Amino acid sequence: MAPHFTIIRDTTPVSAIPRGAVVAMGNFDGVHLGHRAVIAAALEMGRAQGRPALALTFEPHPRRFFSPNTPQFRLTDERAKLRLLAGTGLAGAVVMTFDKARAGTSAQDFIHHDLIGRLGVSGIAVGYDFHFGKGRVGSPSLLVNEAPRLGIEVDVQPHVDIDERPVSSSAIRIALAEGQLDEATTMLSAPWFVTGEVIHGEKRGRDLGYPTANIRLDANCGLKHGIYAVRVGRGPERLDGVASFGRRPTFDNGAPLLEIFLFDFKGDLYGQALDCAFVGFIREELKFDSLEALIRQMDDDSARARAILAAAPDTFPRLGTID
Repeated sequence: MAPHFTIIRDTTPVSAIPRGAVVAMGNFDGVHLGHRAVIAAALEMGRAQGRPALALTFEPHPRRFFSPNTPQFRLTDERAKLRLLAGTGLAGAVVMTFDKARAGTSAQDFIHHDLIGRLGVSGIAVGYDFHFGKGRVGSPSLLVNEAPRLGIEVDVQPHVDIDERPVSSSAIRIALAEGQLDEATTMLSAPWFVTGEVIHGEKRGRDLGYPTANIRLDANCGLKHGIYAVRVGRGPERLDGVASFGRRPTFDNGAPLLEIFLFDFKGDLYGQALDCAFVGFIREELKFDSLEALIRQMDDDSARARAILAAAPDTFPRLGTID
């Protein structure tokens, strides 16, 4: 049985916070390879000290606070991020509310009040480019300089490169927007996924012989419109399928919708929450002149999706359980 994943928030009493923990500090949008290097450093530090290792992250994402009117394509919402963190072996996560007060806290106050006073950390792992505190004055070098006086250990991880290109959440967003799933998957170490509740649609797929489970994604989702090979999680169950994300140009050109056809599945999924992992990009969204042409293309898409998924039989994000 996996250990319980503890979530500590601003409202958590100090008496309930494990003293002396090691923290991996960052925003962790996507929990990509660079983030995982920081997490691995925290886990190793925790093992060496005999201490629990926690993630320390912020919600909402600071970008949302500083630019509330700018659309933000998040790779992982709070729940998805915590589920990914819970799958890394960390003992828990500290989720700090990023608001006006937090944004106005000086780097020194953050270190002394939040990290040392409230959390009582014994060690910090952080990425080379992570900044914190008012005006982003706090830096890895500041933590390193303060560490001896505070009696804590600090580990600063360098950037992680793939083919001489730094791994970053921004690079992953660009890859997803361009339909470059292999690139995004490599940087994430697993396929990108979304979670959503199955809603009622127009039932057109049923008439075409392709009944779909429909999920409305976040309005700011920047995934390229097109057809994908997907693997769906329903609790511990894994189901393969083909999905369309887009505006359905053959029919209504409406609001973007994720429509998933599950292979060899019969059942009612309405109201259920599904995890949908995008394993392969098949083609761009197209407009067809006839339903017959559309069905022929859907048959071909399904065959291609089955082949992609058969070549990656165990591919799925490693997700932990959170309360």
